[in-house]
Amino acid sequence: MLSKRDFLTGVLLIMGLQQLGSAGFIQAKAQLAQYLIGSAWEKTLDSGGAMEKPWPWADTWPVARLEVPGHRVDLYVLAGALGNSLAFGPGYESASARPGQPGVTVIGGHRDTHFTFLQDIKHNTLLSLQLPSGERKAYQVSSARVVDTDSDPYLELDTPGDELVLVTCFPFDALTPVGPLRYVVTARPVVTPALFPSPLPRGAFEL
Repeated sequence: MLSKRDFLTGVLLIMGLQQLGSAGFIQAKAQLAQYLIGSAWEKTLDSGGAMEKPWPWADTWPVARLEVPGHRVDLYVLAGALGNSLAFGPGYESASARPGQPGVTVIGGHRDTHFTFLQDIKHNTLLSLQLPSGERKAYQVSSARVVDTDSDPYLELDTPGDELVLVTCFPFDALTPVGPLRYVVTARPVVTPALFPSPLPRGAFEL
């Protein structure tokens, strides 16, 4: 848990990075924010799931924790899949099922920061999603594909059963950030109680 002094220091650093606005500072800002968001997540777990903002003026908050042990990935998932959330971490699409609930849960992230690892993910890769209650659900990757959003309605939120869908822009090495292509990874729940005995160490996430 961050001390009050560390929290205020982090807040001031984030404010400075936001003012700079240079692309070269995006990763540094995202990494620093993860520590503040992590503190908010710990408070969420301690309170039994109550919303906790990572800094007073934040318009987002952590709703889940995504782990991919095979890729040393440990990320806090934020409410909302718009730019204000995605600058600091992957974002939960509010039109989809809430994390851990029946249905299709959609999480988006930037291809050049938090979701870079998706380009290396394989069939049957194991994922874990920790919920605000502290419960952890295990998933296994069932498919990964590139879709053109101009012609393919790739997200069908009324699909029967449970799915975790991770989405990012494509190609991963594109020079421009906006385009119709998306890389879509779908994972389905698996019952493996001993698979994730404890969360990855704090700071083990990749950018």
